[in-house]
Amino acid sequence: MMNFNIHDLILLLPEDFLLGAICAILAVDLFLKPAQRGITHWLSIAALLGTMALILVDTDPTTVAFIGAYIHDGIAAVLKVFILGVTAAVFVYARGYLRDRQLFIGEYYLLCLFGTLGMMLLVSAGNLVMVFLGLELFALSSYALVAINRDSGLSSEAAMKYFVLGALASGLLLYGMSMIYGATGTLDLAAIHAAVTLVTGDPHQHPTLLAFGVVFLVVGIGFKFGAAPFHMWLPDVYQGSPTAVTIFIGSAPKIAAFGMAYRLLEAGLGGMRPHWSMMLAALAVASLAIGNIVAIAQTNLKRMLAYSTISHVGFLLLGLANGTPSGYAAAMFYAFSYAIMATAAFGVILLLARAGFEAEEIDDFKGLNQRNPWYAFIMLLAMASLAGIPPLFGFFAKLLVLKAAIDAGMLWLAIVAIVFAIIGMYYYLHVIKVMYFDAPVDKSALVLPKDLAFRWLLSLNGVALLALGIFWGPLIAWCYRAFGVAS
Repeated sequence: MMNFNIHDLILLLPEDFLLGAICAILAVDLFLKPAQRGITHWLSIAALLGTMALILVDTDPTTVAFIGAYIHDGIAAVLKVFILGVTAAVFVYARGYLRDRQLFIGEYYLLCLFGTLGMMLLVSAGNLVMVFLGLELFALSSYALVAINRDSGLSSEAAMKYFVLGALASGLLLYGMSMIYGATGTLDLAAIHAAVTLVTGDPHQHPTLLAFGVVFLVVGIGFKFGAAPFHMWLPDVYQGSPTAVTIFIGSAPKIAAFGMAYRLLEAGLGGMRPHWSMMLAALAVASLAIGNIVAIAQTNLKRMLAYSTISHVGFLLLGLANGTPSGYAAAMFYAFSYAIMATAAFGVILLLARAGFEAEEIDDFKGLNQRNPWYAFIMLLAMASLAGIPPLFGFFAKLLVLKAAIDAGMLWLAIVAIVFAIIGMYYYLHVIKVMYFDAPVDKSALVLPKDLAFRWLLSLNGVALLALGIFWGPLIAWCYRAFGVAS
């Protein structure tokens, strides 16, 4: 029986604060008129920034709460800071888009906040129940977000596909967890880690059951990442969702997915590393191949970025397959870099979009440099960074995960990744070519949104890709410290 401990609630203070803020925003939003919805917008951003502040000022050492169900450590703190920061940026980017389409409603902000709370619980999970709780809190919020535009048939179709395949992935993950529980007799990840060695070395235990559990767990993780061949939901959801939803689903959740993979595979199943490491390598190859090759044929920019995401998941898996603290730090760094790059790319799409015009096709970017050189330059930085062109942020992120693969004795995997990265440059450079060398359909100057916060943040986001490409040392040092690696 678990006794109440006030110290446990104190350790969960950021989550407690965010949950309280969500309840308060829900109550306030009920009494707001549509013209006053900006209050919900700013309260939501304030809730995220306040939660981030509580995490940054917390200097307690690594500890656990609720009998190990919740882990308070440096890894969770770093992941949560970036999840909250990226979500706050998403809110700033989404405001004008939502207002133009009569989607500027409290439900968008509340669902995103509940999803963020789920991601925070996920990266601090210390047992299988907490993993599933955090995952489903995020997933259920995401399903509703994708379907938030009830007037769009494409959005409803995407939501249905996302729900069905997401439920299938959750079922596979839960099935794998049940097998692991059957083999080890515990739900606690630390206890599972200790029991795995006994199970694999004792013929009287159940090593086959454990091995099957690991397979189902890796498949579930692959679904949640959007890794090939479990990627079938990703392009349809990216294209069918309102862009204000796509930017949320395509950024912060990748950071949370890394946290989930680390907790399950390393914290729980570290003793099975030789087995799941090769599975992750196979998923990485499939993701790199399918993501980069299929993206070349896309004419819809959001769909192209979906396949781009699949290829980037392949790179992220290189670091996870390494199976060492330095490899995990490289994968964490890559997750952060991808989130920042993705928000910049989708931010430019939101900048160009207006009522009745989604700016989703690559041809919509024709001659953007002639209409507004500055935002064409921001998109150039985003595309070049996603392609991994030096000296931008994405180049050094790729370099670190490639090094992690080589250090793990997977030179072949690094070579495969390099080959497909070169292939993938084509579709990024195609977008740049369209912006700078094609004639614009509309030669008038680009009409910019009146939201100065959006324009300033988008500019800062783009410039950050260049600045972090030059001064990336402090960020990777932070990642190394989180895993206890000397930088």
